[in-house]
Amino acid sequence: MKKLPFLLLLPLVLLTFACRKDSFITSSNAIVQLSADTLYFDTVFVSTGSITEAVKIINGNNQKLRLSTIRLMGGSQSYFHLNIDGVAATEQDNIDLDAGDSLYVFVAVQINPQTANLPFIVQDSIEVAFNGNKQFIQLEAYGQNAHFLRNQVVTGTTIWDNRLPYVILGSLQVDTGASLFIPPGCKIYSHADAPLLVDGTLTVIGAKGDSNRVYFQGDRLDPPYNTYPGSFPGIYFRQTSVGSQLQYAVIRNAYQAVVVEAPPAGNTPKVLLQQCIIDNSYDAGILGIDGSLVANNCLFSNCGKNIEVGGGGNYQFVQCTAASYSNNYLTHTQPVLAVADIVQEGSGVATGAMQATFTNCIFWGDNGSVDNEVVVSRLGNNTFNVNFNNCLWKVKAAPTGVTATGMIANHDPLFDSVNNVRMYYDFHLKAGSPALKAGTSSGLLIDLDGNPRPASSPDIGCYQR
Repeated sequence: MKKLPFLLLLPLVLLTFACRKDSFITSSNAIVQLSADTLYFDTVFVSTGSITEAVKIINGNNQKLRLSTIRLMGGSQSYFHLNIDGVAATEQDNIDLDAGDSLYVFVAVQINPQTANLPFIVQDSIEVAFNGNKQFIQLEAYGQNAHFLRNQVVTGTTIWDNRLPYVILGSLQVDTGASLFIPPGCKIYSHADAPLLVDGTLTVIGAKGDSNRVYFQGDRLDPPYNTYPGSFPGIYFRQTSVGSQLQYAVIRNAYQAVVVEAPPAGNTPKVLLQQCIIDNSYDAGILGIDGSLVANNCLFSNCGKNIEVGGGGNYQFVQCTAASYSNNYLTHTQPVLAVADIVQEGSGVATGAMQATFTNCIFWGDNGSVDNEVVVSRLGNNTFNVNFNNCLWKVKAAPTGVTATGMIANHDPLFDSVNNVRMYYDFHLKAGSPALKAGTSSGLLIDLDGNPRPASSPDIGCYQR
């Protein structure tokens, strides 16, 4: 067979290549490259403002590509506005891109941050559709006026104010040796992926009265998201944290509201909670892992596990109420209090010395599948001192290996209101409650509301009637 001369073959090759570049790729394996998968509009607005960002859409193939659609998912109602390859529109169809070519989509956002019903984070997305595929560019802008902190590390001594809320994005870390002070009336809203990590000291000083408490919750304020458990990760007091205090704080809708890891460096508790409310946490209200915590006049309500401490540690709960009911979001399947000297570590377990005291506390649950609302477990040979004094608990079989005096077992505490359908709960005590005047002297002269509590024969639980 004769070979074609090179000079005759070259035009054929060039013609074939040119035809290929002029033809359209229709395979679902076609490649579209985006210069960014998310556009952040991070300017803090102090008045109505407009900001423009851009994203580049690139045909990464050696053939033409037809983009069937580029569209703003929120349409004309969105706070975002598009300019697609020079055309202002919320949607453009059948856009042809040559091989290796690209186009720009400019995105503008215009928001009045004084609009009170806006969420703190305004979100939308751009759909890029081609050959049966869809890729999305996420859009995120600040809504209401607030202090926005993205992946911020607190160093030195930092004092917040309460003039505007704080919105945490990514995470907020209080560095080792650093201190963060949060004043009365401050509101902190965390994004779904934004934990508060404490390696130094966190001091939260709220005050009596709903408007003076300090609030921690997720940043979705629109129903039903504002009542979802697990809306943000929670507050984590880690290995090097020391001497933190939360007073008149409310932590709602977290995944794990307060996590305390490792013992303190000295005799001062790693975390002190006073007059605090922890509610509707998906996994745990309090999770202690060989930690150190004191809780006075605190309410732990409707969490997956209200209080769970394991691996040893030092814990003291005085005049606290831990109560759970099954509702539309969480089924009550775990005891409201679990104490153990063991903790899971990988495929094995670790044990540690346990010292835990519970005085004038209520441990109650209903409308679920739990017979014993207090479970205590000991596996190791370390020191194990767990004491209950004048508590009301619901137990089918009292825990063994503990000291329990002045206990009230399996008598309904008669909370003021329990409505599982409306998810309305008021854990004040009704007249006739067995918890009234049944406590021992605790040294606490106020209750969770900041109201007076008698020095002798106080009511059991966080509220004094």
